[in-house]
This record gives sequence, C-alpha cells and structure tokens, in this order.
Amino acid sequence: MSAKSLNPAGIGPIVSSAHLAEGAFPALSEFEFGLILASHAFHRWMLRCINAAGVSDMSPLDVLILHTVNHRGRAKRLADICLVLSIEETHLVSYGVKKLEGAGLVASGRLGKEKTVEITEKGREICTKYGEIRNALLVKPLSSTNVDKEQLSEIAAMMRALSGHYDQAARAAASL
Repeated sequence: MSAKSLNPAGIGPIVSSAHLAEGAFPALSEFEFGLILASHAFHRWMLRCINAAGVSDMSPLDVLILHTVNHRGRAKRLADICLVLSIEETHLVSYGVKKLEGAGLVASGRLGKEKTVEITEKGREICTKYGEIRNALLVKPLSSTNVDKEQLSEIAAMMRALSGHYDQAARAAASL
C-alpha cells in the first residue's frame, strides 16, 4: 500500500510537527506521527483489556511486564525484563513488579544473588482472559479486514530496526 493510496488528495505528509518534516526525510515525520497515535491507542487498549480481564489500577508498563513475565512460563530476571522491553530505568520495572506482586499476579524469587519474577496461577489466568478478550475484540475483527499479515510482519520488523536507529541517535545525542 503506497502513501499516495492512503492520501489520495495529495495534501502532503500527515505529521504532528511540520517543522520536523521540512528536512530531507519527511516520511520519518509521518512514521513518528503514526507511532505516536498507535502507541497511545495501544496503551488505551491494554488498559481497557486488562480492566475487562478483571484487574484495575495498572499502567501500560505494568501490563507489559505481566505479559513478559508470563512469556514461556519461566522465571525472569529484572535485567531480562528491562532488556526485552528496552527499559533503561530499572526502578520502573521494580515498581511495576511490586504492584503486580501486590495484586497476586507475580511472585518474586531469587536465582543466586539476582531477583527473579514468576507468574502466579492468578497471573496466568488473567493473561489467558486478556488473550481471550484480545481475540474476540481485536484479532477477530481485524482478521475480517484486508490487513495483509505478511505486510504487518514486515512493518513490525521495520519498526524493530528503526528502534535501533533511534537508540543509536539517543546515544549520540547524550554525548553532545
């Protein structure tokens, strides 16, 4: 699907900050605006879905931590959770884990000197319920559209690659 087919009126790139789109790569500004909208919509979705699954007072990060801890049913080190979610501030993950522990969704343990986190049965049940709601309200309706699964996978790969460029640019900016 080309940008022209999404914007047949030819009114220019759809961006949030025209001054950033004036440079040599306006498509990057289009991507960033799409990313802003998608990330906010995704955060709203996660919160509404986890609420529907029976858990309130969670942040989007808490939901991501819960699903990461549940992934493959193995205990995770805090450092691994931070790495998978690309979070530099480990205190944010520690705080999220404490909230999830308080809700009975995860349990802490130790592997040598390192703190580990495991999903509890209640946490597993909530993740299963979340998955069921996701399938009913998001996957099923999306499957009936003309969204190309292969193209969606390619977009995901491109987003992961772009995240590396943003990380590198962030390191460079920190050294200025």
